[in-house]
Amino acid sequence: MAMEAAEIERLIREAYPDAKVEIRDLAGDGDHYAATVVTEAFRGRNRVQQHQMIYAALKGRMGGELHALALTTRAPD
Repeated sequence: MAMEAAEIERLIREAYPDAKVEIRDLAGDGDHYAATVVTEAFRGRNRVQQHQMIYAALKGRMGGELHALALTTRAPD
């Protein structure tokens, strides 16, 4: 079962209300997405830690409902 882009965004914003989130469906199949997430919560954390934070926000859906998610993460400038 595919996951809607709006649901990905909702879960990320639920965890990081200040985040600027952009979700793109890469294949048009609701199963392969790219996300850009910018939040102050990432400040001082390396890229691996930032990605782990997003995976945690997705509450175990990675690899199940959500097959692939290319992440671009950073703290605000």
